[in-house]
Amino acid sequence: MPEVEFSRSLTQGFGERLAQLRKAAGYTQQQLADEIGATRRQVAYYEGESEHPPASLLIALARALSVSTDELLGVQKGRAKKAAAPVVSTRLERRLKLIERMPPKPKQQLLGLIDTFIAASEKR
Repeated sequence: MPEVEFSRSLTQGFGERLAQLRKAAGYTQQQLADEIGATRRQVAYYEGESEHPPASLLIALARALSVSTDELLGVQKGRAKKAAAPVVSTRLERRLKLIERMPPKPKQQLLGLIDTFIAASEKR
C-alpha cells in the first residue's frame, strides 16, 4: 500500500534520513558540505537537530546524494538505481571543468598522473 509506505517514511525524521543517505553515498559530513557549498556544522545541524529541511539546499542535497527531493523529504521511497548510465558526481564534474580550463602543459601532466592511477587500479 502506498499510504503505508508514505506514513512509514514520515516516521523517520529528515535529519535521520539525510544522515542515512549521506552515509549510503559514501560522504563524510565535511565532504557533503563541500559538495553543496555549506559548512560541516550546517550538515551536522540538519542531520541532528533540524526536522525542517533547508529549502534553499534541498536541490543541491538531492543532486549530491543522487536521490530525488521526494526521497530526501521521505515522500517517496527510493527506486532502484539504473545500472546503464553511471552518474557523475557534481564534485567530480566540477573538478573536470577546472581541469579543462588549465593551461595545456599542467593539464597534460595531471592527465598523465590520472592515467597512471587508473592503470595501477586496473592491475589489481
